[in-house]
Amino acid sequence: MGFREKFDLPIFAEGTPFQQMVWKALMTIPYGETRSYKDIAVQIGKAKACRAIGMANNRNPISIIIPCHRVIGSKGELVGYGGGLDIKERLLRLEGIKLAGKKVIIS
Repeated sequence: MGFREKFDLPIFAEGTPFQQMVWKALMTIPYGETRSYKDIAVQIGKAKACRAIGMANNRNPISIIIPCHRVIGSKGELVGYGGGLDIKERLLRLEGIKLAGKKVIIS
């Protein structure tokens, strides 16, 4: 038995148009990779909306399928996960992401 790396099922999470845009961007982050809040803000064309990205993540109703655990702080720090930072750390390690304490090792 293997591990599922991608969910390819049709989903609809109810949210504002902005939240929908953020969640769609989160679903483009590949398994085993991370992006910063700034990266997501730039990706959706709202470069100054880092805090709003965090709020949209906080409202994510299906956090494994819409992988908000893959979003990290600008310096690699683990921040803001509704399930708690310990769970975020476990999920990232499960995906093979290297960490030093609560910080992603960016190579």
